[in-house]
Amino acid sequence: MIMPEQINELYLAPCGVNCFVCYVHLKKKKPCNGCYGDNENKPERYKNCRIKNCVISKSIKYCFECNDFPCVLINNLDKSYRKRYSVELIKSAGFIKENGIEKYMKNERNKWFCMDCGGIKTQHGNYCSECTSK
Repeated sequence: MIMPEQINELYLAPCGVNCFVCYVHLKKKKPCNGCYGDNENKPERYKNCRIKNCVISKSIKYCFECNDFPCVLINNLDKSYRKRYSVELIKSAGFIKENGIEKYMKNERNKWFCMDCGGIKTQHGNYCSECTSK
């Protein structure tokens, strides 16, 4: 998949993960449409996500809008993503609060853009979906 000029903010998951650069979204066949997309091609673990269900139950869109942020669920996910993928969800939430989602997604586009072919690097391995360069 070639990186578009702009990543739609609908790809920002409730937890702060950028679904657009998720390896499940970048699959050539049957890509997932993100946490806020339809459930077609979405893995079961994402359909039944505790974090998404929590956000919905509180009538908010993102965890960082919650008075309990960061909760145990977000702290655990942040710890995992920092360790495995060098992605800092809690730090990103602070940036979004201060600068807005549009600027965050613009930065994400630049961060995950493959300079070799114009494709998209996945945050789950940092390889390009098109040319597999790192």
